[in-house]
This record gives sequence, C-alpha cells and structure tokens, in this order.
Amino acid sequence: MSGNIEELGIAYEEDGIEVIRELDRAVLSKGAWATLIFRYRQWEPAKEAYGEDKYSIRRYRKMKGEYRVQSKFTISGPEQALRLIDVLREWTAEAAGKGEEAIQCRP
Repeated sequence: MSGNIEELGIAYEEDGIEVIRELDRAVLSKGAWATLIFRYRQWEPAKEAYGEDKYSIRRYRKMKGEYRVQSKFTISGPEQALRLIDVLREWTAEAAGKGEEAIQCRP
C-alpha cells in the first residue's frame, strides 16, 4: 500500500501478464478515509483479450501512515453502471425535493 492517495491503484500483473489494466480513476473523497473509483479491464485468458470495462469503488483507511483497502465493490459492466446512475439520480432528486431534471451528471 501507499501513504499517498495519488499512488493508489488496482493494476495487477501476474506471470508477466497485466491481469488488471487500470484505465482511469477518480478520487471521490480524501482524508483518513478515502474513496476512489477505478475504471479497468480484466484479462480473459480463454479469449486472450481484455473484457469490457468494469468499475470498482474502493474505500481506504489510513493507518500508521499507509492507506489500506477496507472495502470494495465491483460494478460488473456498463449496463450495471448505467442502472446505478439512474437510481442515484432518482434518489438524489428526491432528497433535494426537486424533479429528476434538476440533477445532471458532470461531463
């Protein structure tokens, strides 16, 4: 692990093969507890290719100067991600007491 939030990642190599290829990341919150979301692809040996985009939300806790994963959730693909976005948009609009059209995702 790392003591610097900017160095956290999910790329993983095994036997010379990049099994998890990190494509992008965003820091959702910083501090003693940090939340990051990663966009990645996983190597599929049977196809000898990377699969579709997946997304992982990870919660880190800083202890003794280093961030350690405390929990993680994988969004299995674009369809599940879009469904999650729809539900969150609906809930946040309700919480704000406004119609769905009032809340838009940032580009």
